[in-house]
Amino acid sequence: AEAKGVVLAYEAAVAGGIPVIKTLREGLAANRVQRVYGILNGTCNYILTQMRRSGRPFADVLADAQKLGYAEADPTFDVGGFDAAHKLALLTSLAFGTKIAVKDVYVEGIDRVEAADIEAAKDLGFRLKLLGVAKRTARGIEQRVHPAFVPADAAIANVNGVTNCVAIDADYVGALTLVGPGAGMRATASSVVSDIADLAKGDVTPAFITPAGKLQKLKRAALRAHAGGYYIRLSVYDRHGAFAAIATSMAEQKVSLDSIVQKRPQAVREGEVASGKPTPVVLITHETTEAAIRAALDEISKSGHVDEKPQMIRIEKL
Repeated sequence: AEAKGVVLAYEAAVAGGIPVIKTLREGLAANRVQRVYGILNGTCNYILTQMRRSGRPFADVLADAQKLGYAEADPTFDVGGFDAAHKLALLTSLAFGTKIAVKDVYVEGIDRVEAADIEAAKDLGFRLKLLGVAKRTARGIEQRVHPAFVPADAAIANVNGVTNCVAIDADYVGALTLVGPGAGMRATASSVVSDIADLAKGDVTPAFITPAGKLQKLKRAALRAHAGGYYIRLSVYDRHGAFAAIATSMAEQKVSLDSIVQKRPQAVREGEVASGKPTPVVLITHETTEAAIRAALDEISKSGHVDEKPQMIRIEKL
């Protein structure tokens, strides 16, 4: 497009009717962006919202979303996080002047989220969202899409249904949050016609602000160096030594625990004997590295004290 002197316009490609492309390309031209993140897939946000409100499992809510037309017959591209990853890659290039690098986006979907995780988030003062996060670090650029716990009183935590949200942290403007419809014919038309209006005015701004030939190769920050808090859900056999072994695995990786919550089944709470049967246990860690928490969970999985693969969800600092 640049070689031919024409414009590549794509406002509707990210977050539907939210003018986030123009915001990054024009409105924040005087700023150095540190982080851009948000809810970039309405299907996932709808499913997580309905799971929270109804207490129903993922599969049931997904089936409803398919009936309503929010999810495709094969929902993998949405619920697997891949749609959000493509959108995040566009935002990353705009925010940091790098070449598109979709293959460097770390991706987790919401298909392993259970009602127990939604309930735990509520009990702990969080809400669960599928986030896309691109962040400038000393090691390079993080690009990641995954479920995350966010504080329940944060603006992004209260974006529900099929609505999208994009938040930007920059040096001069500070924190900026844009919320609006992520899909739909009217929202999409709004963005498309705004591009047409720019063409009519003769605007030939490069697609990613920086001319294509000058975009930098993205230096990928290894996810294992990412630092933050983590929510861990384990199904632990109720027997002697199990908790000590779990604590030892965490301590060996220098993972400090903020809280431990053991949720015994109703029958056990009422006095029935259930020795040796799995008990749900929720751990919240202090800030640690991805590498440390994964190493600890690998050891816990091998220990024979847990009934299933541990659930790990990152706690996002906003």
